[in-house]
Amino acid sequence: MFKKSTRDYWKRANEIKGYPLIEKLHGLFYMRFPYFYIGTATGANKLGRTADRVISFFYRIFPPHPHKPGEISFADTYHGKVIPLKTATELVSVKENIRVPDLEKVIPYQLARAIMLDQPDHIVALDCPCRASRDHHCEPVDVCLIVCEPFASLTLEHPPKKSRAITSVEAIEILKDEDERGHVHHAFFKEAVLERFYAICNCCSCCCGAISAHKHGTPMLASSGYVAHVNEEACIGCAECNSYCQFGAISVVNGMNQVDFKKCMGCGVCVSHCEQQAIELVLTPEKGIPLEMGKIMEIKQQAYL
Repeated sequence: MFKKSTRDYWKRANEIKGYPLIEKLHGLFYMRFPYFYIGTATGANKLGRTADRVISFFYRIFPPHPHKPGEISFADTYHGKVIPLKTATELVSVKENIRVPDLEKVIPYQLARAIMLDQPDHIVALDCPCRASRDHHCEPVDVCLIVCEPFASLTLEHPPKKSRAITSVEAIEILKDEDERGHVHHAFFKEAVLERFYAICNCCSCCCGAISAHKHGTPMLASSGYVAHVNEEACIGCAECNSYCQFGAISVVNGMNQVDFKKCMGCGVCVSHCEQQAIELVLTPEKGIPLEMGKIMEIKQQAYL
């Protein structure tokens, strides 16, 4: 028998007009078996390593063509929006249901760009599947935040020994602790997970499958819409921020920290780790539009006018 959370998930999936059966099954498998799924996707388990060899062999014979404008890519189906700590804490502090079906300007992908928070106070801390798939991973592991229904209940019922229900206050503490460790916050969206936001990832370049894929050419992550800016008068070139940057966007040149515009994703980790307060996040339209809860609430209110 399917558990209640599975039935609820399936019911909500059936409510999405034109939602393919394959995506319904895909989403259920992903949510019920996240460790096997991520382990395979990152090549950490035997099946994943075999798949990597097969795909590599196939691509040598049939090289993939570049995606044309408007063409659906893998990055359009499963992606994260980099968010500063402030936005992450706002996402886990929402007290009312929110339904914003299309954030095209905020999330620059063709698919899965909706925020629909049903019972947003239902939050689950999950042992990070990416960290669990690594032989030598960062600690602690219970830092993935699954937000709202039906995702929270589905996670609690299926890997119960690796998940726990938490309050908004506890979620904020996890976010702050991860930020202090220099880890990046991503709001994650997935086509197979009801085509919308479902989790906040807090991870690092050495463990995170999404960061790794992004750095190797698969654009799974969207910029926060900000770029780190260094105040040259205040910077002493200590490179402390450089050691925390998960995207390798900061380097010391002639005794001064410099930010690589293309690599910087605007996560803000460098800002919180600069004792000289020589770095700030600057709104940069070329990098996209920030995901800001104030704007989300405005869109929600306009929908009811």
